[in-house]
Amino acid sequence: MKQTAYITDMAMLLKDFFETYLPKERGVSGHTIRSYSTTFQSLYSFFKDCKSVYANKLSVNDLSIRSVNDYLNWLETEKGNKVQTRNSRLASIKAFCHYAQYKDFKNLAKWQEILSIKSKKADKPYMSFLTQEGMRALLSEVPTDTVQGRRHLAILAFMYDTSARANELISFFAHNLNLTRPYHVVLSGKGRKKRIVPIHEKLVLILKAYMRDNNVESDNISRQPLFVNANGRKLTSAGLTHIIMMYANKVREKYPSLIPNRLSPHSFRHSKATHLLQAGMNIIYVRDFLGHSSVKTTEGYVRMDSEQKRKALEAAAADIVPQSQITETWNDDEELLNWLKGLGK
Repeated sequence: MKQTAYITDMAMLLKDFFETYLPKERGVSGHTIRSYSTTFQSLYSFFKDCKSVYANKLSVNDLSIRSVNDYLNWLETEKGNKVQTRNSRLASIKAFCHYAQYKDFKNLAKWQEILSIKSKKADKPYMSFLTQEGMRALLSEVPTDTVQGRRHLAILAFMYDTSARANELISFFAHNLNLTRPYHVVLSGKGRKKRIVPIHEKLVLILKAYMRDNNVESDNISRQPLFVNANGRKLTSAGLTHIIMMYANKVREKYPSLIPNRLSPHSFRHSKATHLLQAGMNIIYVRDFLGHSSVKTTEGYVRMDSEQKRKALEAAAADIVPQSQITETWNDDEELLNWLKGLGK
């Protein structure tokens, strides 16, 4: 007689969590499901390496506030993960615990204990971005006399003009383009939330050239994303970064001060948001443009670069201190001038 395979209580909960609760009850995106899956793969590795508990033996009893805290510390100390990754993994575990407390009543106290774990405070990383001059120089570096150049320009210009997240661009389809006035695109953001984003006529011309090269019609409802790599396959975040750095490195050779050392697809999003705010757009409108659920997230983009800070300080001083005093004091005291110029660097 064939022996029935034993399935742990943890495995059964996870199966229902991933196959029913997340996609069918919550309707979360595939991107979110993959992120949660990565967390639990990592958690299983921790139990195997540090607790000698293998995946096919891991039970609900093995999970506790202590073991989860041990796992979070292991991510930092042993795996070298940053605090942001630690907090992201904790958020995934908490999502599971929110689900489990309604499915596994006898362990309600356990799930609520784990839910009480606080995220670790971390310094907010500086988000690199390009000035308008820097963005103009980078986009101008892309050749338009080759098919590859026109493809790269379409990708980079779309990423900047729409302020799309990397995943929004990667999964963007042609039928979400409106190339007649008023020009706009429909982006699918986090949690599958859709938003309409107006686009510039210059981007429309760039997109039309790219679409002619690739025989793509705007009413194409195929499963093929609009933007693909040179081999016709789906783009990746790493692929987008490669395209960005290809031209960023060239511009940096000519204008070192214009291009930060590190750029990513998110740098384009940050650049657009910064440019809109510097142009005087209300932060609430910028929030809606970016697809943020809270204006607090948008406030993270309100960081002027050092040059903007210096100019603001000089302008403030010019409005208050008489011109003669400004000239005499700053010209005679180079140390003070250097100090002011260095603020925020």
